[in-house]
Amino acid sequence: MESTLAKDFPELAHLSREDLEDLLSDPVYFQAVFHSLGFVKDLYKSQSELGMANEAIAKNNLALQQRLYDLRAETKDAFDEAKRLEARWKELEKEQKEVYQRFTPQFLLMRLRHSTTAQDEVSEAIASSFIQQVPNAPSTESGTGTPKTGREIDDFINEFKESRKKYHKRALWGEKWAKGQVIWRDN
Repeated sequence: MESTLAKDFPELAHLSREDLEDLLSDPVYFQAVFHSLGFVKDLYKSQSELGMANEAIAKNNLALQQRLYDLRAETKDAFDEAKRLEARWKELEKEQKEVYQRFTPQFLLMRLRHSTTAQDEVSEAIASSFIQQVPNAPSTESGTGTPKTGREIDDFINEFKESRKKYHKRALWGEKWAKGQVIWRDN
C-alpha cells in the first residue's frame, strides 16, 4: 500500500504510518497537510487567479452597464421610430395609390367620356338658348322679343363653334382610344 500511496502522492511518501493514521483521524491535521500539498496550492492559486479575472470582468461589465442601458434605450427609440415610419409609409402608399388611381388609363377614359357628354350638353344648351330667344314670327302682339342683330348672331356662332370644337376634339380622342391609337406611358 505504501508504494501505491507514494506513487500517487509523492508529497506524502515521507510520512510515517503513524502520521498517516493521525492524518485520517484528525480533521485539522488533515486540512493542514492537504493545504500544504503542491497541486492543492496550484489549484487554489488557479482558483484565486480565476476569481480575480472574474472580478475584473465584473468591474468592466459594471463600468459598461450605463452605456449598455443608454444603447438599449437608443435602440428602443430607433425601433419605435422605425415602426412609426413604417406605419407612415403604409399610409403614404395608400395615398399614392389613391392619387395614381385618378391617372390610370381607365379612369382617364371615363373622365374623357363624361367631359365629352358634358360638352355636348353645353353646346346644345347654347343652341337651345339662342333658338328660344329668336321670335317665331314678326308679330307685335305676341311680344316674343326683338329680332336678333348681326352682332348677337355672330356672338352666338362664335360661342357655339368653340363649344362644338371642344366636343369634337374630345369625341375624336375617344374614337382614337377605342381603336387603340392612344398609348399611355407610365413614366
